[in-house]
Formats: sequence, C-alpha cells, structure tokens
Amino acid sequence: MHVGLIGGIGVAATVVYYQRLTAAAAARGAGRLDLTIVHGDIHELIRNNLADRREEQVEAFLPLVERLQRAGCDCAALTSLGAHFCFDELAARSPLPLISGVAPLDAYFAKEGIRRIGLLGTRVVMRTRLYGRLKHTEAVALDDEIENIGQTYQDVAVAGICTLEQRARFLDAGWRMIAQGAEAIVLAGTDLNLAFDGQNPGYRVIDALDVHVASLVDLATGAKGT
Repeated sequence: MHVGLIGGIGVAATVVYYQRLTAAAAARGAGRLDLTIVHGDIHELIRNNLADRREEQVEAFLPLVERLQRAGCDCAALTSLGAHFCFDELAARSPLPLISGVAPLDAYFAKEGIRRIGLLGTRVVMRTRLYGRLKHTEAVALDDEIENIGQTYQDVAVAGICTLEQRARFLDAGWRMIAQGAEAIVLAGTDLNLAFDGQNPGYRVIDALDVHVASLVDLATGAKGT
C-alpha cells in the first residue's frame, strides 16, 4: 500500500516519521516502501489549532491530501498529533482514508497494562486529554502549567531543535506526573523526540509516534509486526 504523509508540521517530526517508517519496514523485510510526503505550514496549523479553527485547517489540508491522491497514495496520515484537532472534519471530506495517530493509543495502553498515563504535547492535546479519545486509560497533565509547557513544545516544534533548558523542563514535567500516579509518560507531540531521544529519564516513556508508525507499516507491508 502506498502511504502518504502530510509533513512539515513540523519538519523535525517529519524527518523522524521518515526514519522510523523506513527502519520498521526494513525490519519486517519489506523490499520496498511506497511513501510520498507533502509539506504543510506549521505556522498556519498553530494559529488554527490555538483558535480551534477546524474548518480553516481542513481547507488547508485538503489540497495536500488531494496532491497525495494524485501521486497514487492509498491512504494519508498527519505527522502531528496536534494536527489531529481537526481529524474528524478532515476525514469526512478527505478523498483518501486517514490513518489516525490517536485512535490506536488507548488500545495500546490497555494492552501494555497501563492504567494511568501522563501527557506531554500541545496545549490542546494536554487540555483535552488526547481529544477525549481515551476510554480505558486515565490521563493526567500538569494543568497549572499547560500554557508554559505548551509554549515550550511549540517553540521546539517550530525551531526543530531542543535546548538543554527545554529538555530539562520536559523531563521534570514527566517526573511530576509520575509523582501524581502516572505509570508512563506519553510523548503526545511528535517533536518531543528532540527532547527525549537518547535520554534515560528514570521513568517509562512511550512515544505516540511509534504506535502510529506501527499502524502505517502494517498497512504499507500488508503484514502485522511480530
């Protein structure tokens, strides 16, 4: 299956999707990965996300999905959990099936026996507890600091780099959610790999990007991973 990605939201996240998709496909012995990436506008997404302008963002995404369709893609995915704020509206109008990065998470947490998770990501992701899609897992966030953590995440996503100070802020936020009873910290923002890759924070970290990639590779290779 030919997979299409809407990238650029942000660029660092798109690079990681590309790296992990190709690595996962190779690990499964896939001889070829059919993949096309188009480039979105992260600044437009941020403005619409913060103002909850879902239809405006759908209008921005639709030409990109249509471009993927013309390129021969069989499905499309957003390389940003923050962009999923308008997922349902986009799916209703999309000419291609959309593969959600949020939908598989609840089942994954339940399978792993995780009952309570801590969220790091955009303001909206943290405030809505992953858009209210978790049915079997309780989510916590540092509610008094959502604005500050969300701004830090936005700065990292736009810049495509994470400073030592920003990394320390994320790692510390994780510890404080663990203190609130979280059994794992979920990187519910696809640019958080910039802060957590290569780190050993002392608590369990689950990258939502990896769960999404697994779903996409299932489709791309036509076989479930082992």
